[in-house]
Amino acid sequence: MKVVLLLAAGAHWETSALRVLTGRRDLVVLKRCVDVDDLLATATSGQADTAVVAIEAPGLDLAAVDHLGTHGVRAIAVVADEAGTVRAGRIGVRTCVDDVEELPEAITTDQAPQPPPPDQVEEQAPTTRGRVLAVWGPAGAPGRTTVAIALAAALGRRARTTLVDVDPYGGTVAQALGILDEVSGLLSAARLAATGMLEERFASVQRALDRQLTVVTGLPRPDRWSEVRPGTVELLAEIAGHHGHVVLDTGFSLDEDDLSGRPGRHQLTLAALDAADEVLVVGTADPVGLSRLVRALVDLRERRPMTPTRVVVNRMRPTIGWTERAISQMLADFAQPVGLHFLPEDRATVDRALVTGRTLHETNAESPLATGVDELAAALLAGAEPREARRLRRRTAGTARPR
Repeated sequence: MKVVLLLAAGAHWETSALRVLTGRRDLVVLKRCVDVDDLLATATSGQADTAVVAIEAPGLDLAAVDHLGTHGVRAIAVVADEAGTVRAGRIGVRTCVDDVEELPEAITTDQAPQPPPPDQVEEQAPTTRGRVLAVWGPAGAPGRTTVAIALAAALGRRARTTLVDVDPYGGTVAQALGILDEVSGLLSAARLAATGMLEERFASVQRALDRQLTVVTGLPRPDRWSEVRPGTVELLAEIAGHHGHVVLDTGFSLDEDDLSGRPGRHQLTLAALDAADEVLVVGTADPVGLSRLVRALVDLRERRPMTPTRVVVNRMRPTIGWTERAISQMLADFAQPVGLHFLPEDRATVDRALVTGRTLHETNAESPLATGVDELAAALLAGAEPREARRLRRRTAGTARPR
């Protein structure tokens, strides 16, 4: 006899699932749970051995699935598409069905629930501080968020990494990764920072993608930037840095404040740059994108002259007609970055990752773009400079900086 808990979270298949499950003598539905908290509390009683869950249920994450496993309850997810299957795998759900008629067979198949491993992301205690990296760039959608997500995933394959969305115009990291979160991690962090409890409850503002990569989701709407008080981003980066590497996905503007003299919307971006050990400036490999990149590098140098800068030229493609060497020579008159990297145009992989809620590496780890991001991550951790960057630095050594 299998005892089942059901959490449909308002999904249309709930009635059909009840019909299928209650029609079997070897299955008993113990409770229809109203939310994840109700599910976890009921699982603690030890009376159930299976939980049938809607993968989109708010609050269903790695920690929740681990809690179920601890109390001997195996999770089975009902998914609608490939993106749902990907999310289920990320949070540790090993059995998925896309048709509720398959539930009896999935439930009665002997498979012991997996206990949480000893190295849960919430419990790791690194002995050294990770690097804090801000991904910034000019207006015009040069690919800041795409680079930030891919870089965080690449770093996460090496060490514990937190991706933080601090875009003051409303973050898109959660959407890009298929994270269904009704509560903004950034706003939660702001509230906890105000009460002095952010460090103690840091795990509660993250969503785990796997054992080493977590995400602090951004603003749900652009108008809510004012709820993030000054000092929140710096504190969040500092605390996250004690757990591993940190990647900050920022906005584009470096305006200091609004007309009233009070900290304005762009304070979130400026705070991220101040907190960063290194800033990655992202620009696109076309005439408009490169002109914007040059102006951005000059602005950044004037406003943050002591911040180490690494330039990432995104969407390199042969149809532009410029070589890496030509772009390096053009940038030499405006910047002295600690690194210069080129990422190839790979629209097919980016689109596939976006529609499935996957990272580039999950989509196609062998793609040229994923390989380029891996090389970028390796250079960041090793402190090595690519060949073209060394040439650029030698070329600009001893020259006066333009004003």
